Amino acid sequence: MSKCQQIHRRDCLKAGGLSLLGLDLPSWFHLRQAMAEERAIGNRPRAKACIFLFMWGGPAHQDTWDMKPTAPVEYRGEFRPIDTNVPGLQICEHLPLLAQRADKLAVIRSMTHDDVDHTSATHYPLTGRRTPRRGAGLGEDWPSIGSVVSKLGRGTGPLPSFISMMPVVPNGAPRFVESSHGQGAGWLGPTFDPMRIDADGSKPDYKVGDFELLADVPSTRSSLRRELLGVMDERDGQIESNELVQATRSHYERAFTLLSSKGAVEAFDLSQEPASVRERYGMNVHGQSVLQARRLVEAGVPFVTVFWPNDGLTNVSVYWDTHNRNFIDLKTRLCPVTDQAFSALLDDLQERGMLDETLIVWTGEMGRTPRIGQGVVGGAGAGADGRDHWASCFTSVLAGGGVRGGTVYGSSDRFAAYPASNPTAPQDLVATIYHSLGIDPHLQLRDSLGRPLTICDGSPIAPILA
Repeated sequence: MSKCQQIHRRDCLKAGGLSLLGLDLPSWFHLRQAMAEERAIGNRPRAKACIFLFMWGGPAHQDTWDMKPTAPVEYRGEFRPIDTNVPGLQICEHLPLLAQRADKLAVIRSMTHDDVDHTSATHYPLTGRRTPRRGAGLGEDWPSIGSVVSKLGRGTGPLPSFISMMPVVPNGAPRFVESSHGQGAGWLGPTFDPMRIDADGSKPDYKVGDFELLADVPSTRSSLRRELLGVMDERDGQIESNELVQATRSHYERAFTLLSSKGAVEAFDLSQEPASVRERYGMNVHGQSVLQARRLVEAGVPFVTVFWPNDGLTNVSVYWDTHNRNFIDLKTRLCPVTDQAFSALLDDLQERGMLDETLIVWTGEMGRTPRIGQGVVGGAGAGADGRDHWASCFTSVLAGGGVRGGTVYGSSDRFAAYPASNPTAPQDLVATIYHSLGIDPHLQLRDSLGRPLTICDGSPIAPILA
């Protein structure tokens, strides 16, 4: 009641009805505090775009960004830490390129939550909200950051505001990421789902869709088709009000616009990049996806998500989900690829004068167990050389627009098991992204029932903001 005395009576009456929207009184007070902190920081946009590098599967934080060299061997693992170009900051020996660019990075070593299920845990860092309920459909999700950006009309030109890189891989390898929550528009409706690129940019025949008119369809005929489609859409107001129909119409309009825009189509053409640039990123699925993301941002796309692909190899860990072969796979096929692509992206953006206005986010949905070979904790257990799921502590890394480089925020305990200082929830990471993009994290958007819902209840991480 003492808190109620400090705020307007009308606000207290509002608080009484918040449970209808799934927000209890303590959460409401937390949101009020977060809003006050946001106002104190200010909300001037620093980034025009964001490239979200999502390491699906849960990277082992203690074997990458948060080494524990003094811990017992069954915790610290096989890798050694190396110095970076930031005094006092060390990272894994298998990230040498990023070590020389640490002055551009903000490393958050105290990320934490309690969801160890891959498909639902992804919802948290992609939206800033927990999954609505176990077993919910993707349409019930909270909207991803990119979908909110799209809803707000960010971006210029004919290209979509939100594009997701999720390449199809060979050999029929499992693609669990497709069923993961938080990657689309959820209750905002399919109009704001991302355009998905599932082609493999490392292949010589890489092509994103058919953005050229067929030989028997001249531009005049295409224009007539577009007019006819508009007439048909206006015939039935009841059908027009259906959100799936609206989404389809929106996609048709975008397709027609792309067909008539040579510049937009060229953004998808990796062959226009010099061979030396492509090789800097790495001639592999992930490296070329990151390069594609840079080209899209340069062309005016404000939000691009790059999901780590399953490369289709057999007898290896799926994505970053290293239940077995943790050190073999990190050393040979995970760390080297991300080290090359991430560092190339930093250099490329800086050379083009884009780094200060492009936010880069590198994270997974969780980390890995403190002890190697630890029994079943939240996944399928771990082999003698693996680590199981672990969400109590992990690391996220940011760089570029709005971020103070050369910083470390938070810390983990001696076993990298739990935060030792500044525990940071995913909603705070998401609030930081929104803040850098000049979007109020506590913005309210209406769902299909017209209810105003606050997109994020976190607070921007002030110490890592420039």
